[in-house]
Amino acid sequence: MSATFKTLDELDLKNKRVLLRADLNVPVADGKVTDATRIERLVPTIREIVKYDSKVILLSHFGRPKGKVDPQFSLEQVCEAVANQTGHPVGFVATDWVDMADAQKAIESAPPGSVLILENTRFHPGEETNDLELAKRMASLGDVYVNDAFSAAHRAHASTEALAHLLPAAAGLAMQAELEALESGLGKPKKPVVAIVGGAKVSSKIDLLENLVTRVDGLVIGGGMANTFLHAQGYGVGKSLCEKDLADTARRIMDKAIDSGCAIILPIDAVVAWHFKADTPTRLYGVDAIDNDGMILDIGPSSIERITGAIDDAHTVVWNGPMGAFEMNPFDAGTVAIAKHVAKRTHDGKLVSVAGGGDTLSALAHAGVKDDFTYVSTAGGAFLEWMEGKPLPGVEALKK
Repeated sequence: MSATFKTLDELDLKNKRVLLRADLNVPVADGKVTDATRIERLVPTIREIVKYDSKVILLSHFGRPKGKVDPQFSLEQVCEAVANQTGHPVGFVATDWVDMADAQKAIESAPPGSVLILENTRFHPGEETNDLELAKRMASLGDVYVNDAFSAAHRAHASTEALAHLLPAAAGLAMQAELEALESGLGKPKKPVVAIVGGAKVSSKIDLLENLVTRVDGLVIGGGMANTFLHAQGYGVGKSLCEKDLADTARRIMDKAIDSGCAIILPIDAVVAWHFKADTPTRLYGVDAIDNDGMILDIGPSSIERITGAIDDAHTVVWNGPMGAFEMNPFDAGTVAIAKHVAKRTHDGKLVSVAGGGDTLSALAHAGVKDDFTYVSTAGGAFLEWMEGKPLPGVEALKK
């Protein structure tokens, strides 16, 4: 695929100060990083840059300090994890993003091939307002700019958007891999394409569903969202999670799917319980006979069979959101079965599979197949906005 965005191999990296926008907004407990996935994905880009005796100067946000210096959100606490992942010493540079003299001095005195982490970009209010003056101060610290933070690409912030216009700029290796995987998922996919969308609420995914029905051949809807669609078709859903006020929206999406030639695949049976807790008694019902006091908490075996059949006919699967309350036994069965089926088809070379979103990552990890999909995105909001067909400012700024 010829990239429409600039890539690392198009930059002169020899003996440069490289401002690398990373996503170091990782979970931390008691001063230790508890999940280093985002850091792991950054390692190839860092290694590629230091190979040219360039200095890597990492920029990232961390938490929500609301534009003020707040020690609990200092990036100093992730330095050890970055050093461990890269096998390279990592220095830390404190800055309030107003007076850049100390940062300038630290970068100038660092030897070639150094890796430095600058303080949280959100310690200055101009980061989230995409302030050009702040971006210029950032640009004064480097010779070239590389963005390897796809997960922050949906934000037009100073370090993700404005800065990219001030220096020679390109996507890092992780960003490039993500964009190429997404292109194979929805941009120019091998058809037929099946999208699997689950989760609790239709209201949070209206734009997503509206976009997908015009771009895919089959749309599987599961989780609490499916209840709203079942209700819109006149089925009783008992005491299940259901946004009844969105029935007209659900019907509009179904009509749009018909016009676009997209098959909507809803559950035909469901695992029902009367208490929202693990290992509570359950019964299997057809969706036309849900108990008035019951809650739909997972798809049933006939629904699983129907969905796996659709997957068998597909060449590409894009997934966002679980099929049921997968965090609790036995309501993980539907999600696990579908995940394992997609993983097997991928392993057998019959499917390109792209998945993303926080709950989806947890669900795939729970099913033991997180590493068996073609690509799993660690980006939450950016992945969702990409699926909605929205332009991502951090990617647009890297376009040729």
